[in-house]
Amino acid sequence: MKIKRPIFWDSFNLISLLLIPLSLLTVIYNFIKSFSSKKHFKIKTICVGNIYLGGTGKTPLVLKINEILKYKYKTVFIKKKYSNQIDEQNILSTYGELICSSFRDIALKIAQQKKYQVAILDDGLQEKSLNYDISIACFNSSDLIGNGLVIPAGPLRERISKIMDYNIAFLNGEKNNTNFEKYLRKLNPALRIFRAKYTPKNIKDFKLNDNFLMFSGIGNPIEFEKTLKKFRFKIKKKIIFPDHYNYKNSDIKNINKIAKSNKLKIVTSEKDYNRLSNIQRKNIQHLKIELKIEKEMQFKNFLIKRI
Repeated sequence: MKIKRPIFWDSFNLISLLLIPLSLLTVIYNFIKSFSSKKHFKIKTICVGNIYLGGTGKTPLVLKINEILKYKYKTVFIKKKYSNQIDEQNILSTYGELICSSFRDIALKIAQQKKYQVAILDDGLQEKSLNYDISIACFNSSDLIGNGLVIPAGPLRERISKIMDYNIAFLNGEKNNTNFEKYLRKLNPALRIFRAKYTPKNIKDFKLNDNFLMFSGIGNPIEFEKTLKKFRFKIKKKIIFPDHYNYKNSDIKNINKIAKSNKLKIVTSEKDYNRLSNIQRKNIQHLKIELKIEKEMQFKNFLIKRI
């Protein structure tokens, strides 16, 4: 979905109030979906999704789960096929086996036929016709649930009360939100909550004495910028594009022009880099990140116990 997050999603205001009737349609649609008959699979399934729309760290967590399990189980990534998410598909296929289909149930059937033991789904919590062995909802530790309203009045794909249906919540990012954790536990006393932070994997590829222009078209470019600054990148200029933006040659030409005139090096995210052609990638570096999970052993034990 190529959108820039509306500012009014951050707080309750007149615009969000006016859009509430449309949000009720989303609530009704989700309610109807909740009565879907569940499809069960022999292959074990772990679904990593979100309630807040975009930028919550789903894909890094999917990669981390695969890293934890791949030495014990034959794992596979499952991703619903969207033409504007080639970047995420490319990243997943770089780190493991990927089955991508327009229908998740078909992808899971293929995974069963190929004798995979664990399927890790990148997104899919709102696919109410599928039964998952483990369901994980990711939140950005800065945004949390925004104004708490459902799309389009707010940023939520479904009401936050649906957290009662999930096993784990992940708070990804720099902030510690104990009050929000308490709130989630009130909604679901059985919920396991973990925190994680983003850390670079290829920091040695950069000269941190340089000044940088950052550009990004991901779900949460603010969190990406925070990570860069945390690890001492000197960001002098930034250019933000909509999520899953397909870069035109004119965009990259303009970025290079601004960087050259200001004597800046160019840095972007791994997802953005995967949307660039080989020609467009010239003079552009990308930061690879991974999630560092607090209490990772507890999380690992939970996964293995459930699958």
